[in-house]
Amino acid sequence: MTEYRRILLDGYPTQAVRDGENLVSGDGRVVAIKDAVHLPPVEPTKIIAVHLNYDSRTKEFMTKLPPAPTYFHKPITALNSHLGNVVRPHGLKWLNYEGEIVIVIGKTCRNISPSEAGEYIAGYTIGNDYGLHDFRDTDAGSMLRVKGSDTLAPIGPGLVTDWDFNNKFIRTYVNGELKQDDNTDNMEWDMHYLVADIARTITLVPGDILFSGTPANSRPVNPGDVVEVEVEGLGKLTNYIVEGPTGIRTDVGAQPSSSEEVVSTALGGDWEFRGIRTPSKDLYPSTVEEKE
Repeated sequence: MTEYRRILLDGYPTQAVRDGENLVSGDGRVVAIKDAVHLPPVEPTKIIAVHLNYDSRTKEFMTKLPPAPTYFHKPITALNSHLGNVVRPHGLKWLNYEGEIVIVIGKTCRNISPSEAGEYIAGYTIGNDYGLHDFRDTDAGSMLRVKGSDTLAPIGPGLVTDWDFNNKFIRTYVNGELKQDDNTDNMEWDMHYLVADIARTITLVPGDILFSGTPANSRPVNPGDVVEVEVEGLGKLTNYIVEGPTGIRTDVGAQPSSSEEVVSTALGGDWEFRGIRTPSKDLYPSTVEEKE
């Protein structure tokens, strides 16, 4: 396996190869990893994410998976990096982490089979699919502001080639405390399937990225928290939660809310209010089973 990172080297975006605890640029300059200013390891034209994939997450939401994956889109302006600040706008409450593995496309990809997909994948990195659930009441269908607000798509620290995604642990820590702990073998759809599925109708080009789903136990974080996502063989992605200096404008658009649905989703889909438990209908309306 080879790990590539993009860093600012003497003020210039540079690709470097990891060599132990150092990064080596193409012209031979060396910088210690601990001193490097990291950038996202790739520059995508598209950021695509799958809704549910891990069995633990599906059970947490008391729902069933659809026959095939469903997806949403994150704007490229949401992109963030290893050691970058993730901004929770002033006055908002429900910013959740979601540790994930990210697929990176290596060559133009359209209308391929799952068995062919590996040829089109450059490698893998780590991502954290943060969500501002304060906007869930208005954006649950598209997830645009929930998942696409600025800084909510950190990836990194590097792009790792020739990584076998089978039977690898994925873990998320908040302030050093383990919060998510799962294994890629518990994904319903593997990396090759996801790439082939999207490429049926959408051309994927080099650098495009696909977030492959998060395990159970996504929960809110607060300014001052340190969130780390660790994946076996890919390293550890670290980000810092900060509060934005301003709140959401009140003179335009739907306003953030803390409805029962918002709070339940942020706290794990437990959906227990007034003695009634209702599954998350907005995820998969045709497949959810009512539970008394």
